[in-house]
Amino acid sequence: MDRGKSKFLGMRNNKMYMDLSEIIREHALPFLPAKSLFRFLSVCRDWKLQISTPFFAHNQSICCGSTLGFFSQAPGEPPSIVSDDPRACGVPDPFLRFLPEPVDIRSASNGLLCCQSQTGNKAYYICNPVTKQWKRLPKPNANHGLHPAVVLIFEPSRLNFEADYKLVCAFPSADFDDATEFEIYSSKEGSWKVSGEIRFTAYSVDPKSGVHVNGVVYWKSRGLLAYDLSKDRSQLLQSYQSGNWVLGSMNGMLCSAYASGRSIIVQVLANVHTNTMQMSSHARMWEEKQRVTLDKEVVGGVASDPVVVVANGNKLLVQMAKKLYVYNLLTKETKALGMPPSTGGDTRYIPYVNSLVCL
Repeated sequence: MDRGKSKFLGMRNNKMYMDLSEIIREHALPFLPAKSLFRFLSVCRDWKLQISTPFFAHNQSICCGSTLGFFSQAPGEPPSIVSDDPRACGVPDPFLRFLPEPVDIRSASNGLLCCQSQTGNKAYYICNPVTKQWKRLPKPNANHGLHPAVVLIFEPSRLNFEADYKLVCAFPSADFDDATEFEIYSSKEGSWKVSGEIRFTAYSVDPKSGVHVNGVVYWKSRGLLAYDLSKDRSQLLQSYQSGNWVLGSMNGMLCSAYASGRSIIVQVLANVHTNTMQMSSHARMWEEKQRVTLDKEVVGGVASDPVVVVANGNKLLVQMAKKLYVYNLLTKETKALGMPPSTGGDTRYIPYVNSLVCL
């Protein structure tokens, strides 16, 4: 009797293990970053087969959208990557030596990077640094200048098995003084197209500030320059922020972040119509969401003169006293990343999602 009962319990436990393994494989693995998944290839044969399929890569590119790392690059130097979770986020070659020539990273979106060659005809490349897949884009119709204000837009979709992305560039008009035009590359069309939209403004855009949120691309200018892809329309928004502030995306909303004394203030775009409102209106363009301070036990004292270099998702990348810190807006946790990979004064940091997306 005891032997039969033991056999029954063993069969039930084995079934429970199989059910749990299947649940993890089907419903948990797609939410993990690429570096973690590569470690799990050796867990068992079934997991290896599951992770290696193109369908799984497509599913993971949709499910895993958290920012776990930041590409950094100083002018004239190769790129590198920093992360607050290096065990989970990483790429085989952070220097991007798999590309045919040295490049500057211009933009990133959901696992894809937009790079531009440092020499020659300044060709654009789209690549996934995890899989080392890359594509060279055709030459644009317009002159984008030495420091192009390009923004890569890639929104993973279950309906599109192949990556469908766009590249938007705001460039100084060659035909009109004090004017900005827009050129868009579509992976679906495989070509560039200059928009008919022209925004007359004497102020140029900050080429490193571009952010895409819900079909609209924003750049810092004298205020904000916004370009709506679906409507093919632009708008200049008056934003009276000064000092060292950055644009980002948070919970599907445009956000800005800047240091004020020892605090960091995070705001979201609340009203794009302040330009046309009456002077007596109390409506504000930005709405303050959080006011945070770095953990003094992590930074080694009270935070002084912090500089926000990235605001993306629920994370702030902050530089202070020649060291980098990540602040998580959800957990309120401060993590020290140490010294920056480069000591260059013009180092750029770009948020990165560790994705298996296929090009």
